[in-house]
Amino acid sequence: MPGTRIAALGHYQPSRVLTNDDLAGMVDTSDEWIRRRTGIATRRIADTESVTDLAHGAAAKALAAAGLAPADIGLITVATCSAIDRCPSIAAQVAGRLGIPTAVAYDLNNGCAGFCTALASADHSVRAGAARHALVIGAEKMSDVTDWTDRSTCVLLGDGAGAAVLSADDEAGIGPVVWGSDPTRADAVRLLDDWHPRFAQEGQTVFRWVTTALPDLAREACRRAGIAPADLAGVVTHQANLRIIEAVVRQLDLPQTTVIAQDVIDSGNTSAASVPLAFAKLVERREIPAGAPVLLLSFGGGLSWAGQVVSCP
Repeated sequence: MPGTRIAALGHYQPSRVLTNDDLAGMVDTSDEWIRRRTGIATRRIADTESVTDLAHGAAAKALAAAGLAPADIGLITVATCSAIDRCPSIAAQVAGRLGIPTAVAYDLNNGCAGFCTALASADHSVRAGAARHALVIGAEKMSDVTDWTDRSTCVLLGDGAGAAVLSADDEAGIGPVVWGSDPTRADAVRLLDDWHPRFAQEGQTVFRWVTTALPDLAREACRRAGIAPADLAGVVTHQANLRIIEAVVRQLDLPQTTVIAQDVIDSGNTSAASVPLAFAKLVERREIPAGAPVLLLSFGGGLSWAGQVVSCP
């Protein structure tokens, strides 16, 4: 089979910034409490923009950066758990806005693990010859599913989108995926659906599971890619909580030169959008050299996980 590489990335966030001090005026919390427990300082909130608007903003930038025409895209998939629209899919709506004529278009819901799951699925499709170029998007409007009276969760969430263009290549620029789920912990991260879905989670359950299980999953993704963790130029985990990111990274014994994504500080937890959003920003600022290995690793509702080593575009 041919290989697949990430040709380009793009990201989009709404303009409204919600600070910790703003939240302190809404619920019983403070800037110090939020920073100490989560590391988050600000998050972006979409007022009138929809999940489709966010996804389109990121996808248009990625497509332009790749230098491709809309007709070149043979597959478009959107990872999201917050979309209100059921049919047509967000992917189909984005395809229409971009003028992509005949691509297969579908949405994928695997919670916060969605983007890495969608990336692997698109990688497999390109390798199998079902498409030569694919557009993979993570887009969330988590503010629509936030319980603004619950201080334990409303301080976490933000809105945004990130996108990647995948292209067939002689060399493999996307490593084998490590993915799975633990249905016995399905309630650890969830959307409670009573015609107005709202985000809920068992924070301690998630923290214990992630800090225990994720380091081994990271090592396995590296092993399957034929490298050691010490070879990584960058690590982009799901931006759930800065404490979680730091706890996982500490166990990997990475060199000081490895760039660790910490977009959660400025963007909060954007669920399926968090990995591509954070990765696209690192690439835009050229903090990771082109061609260098980067670990993408996500986890979330299900309890699900997915991750792979990719070559930096």
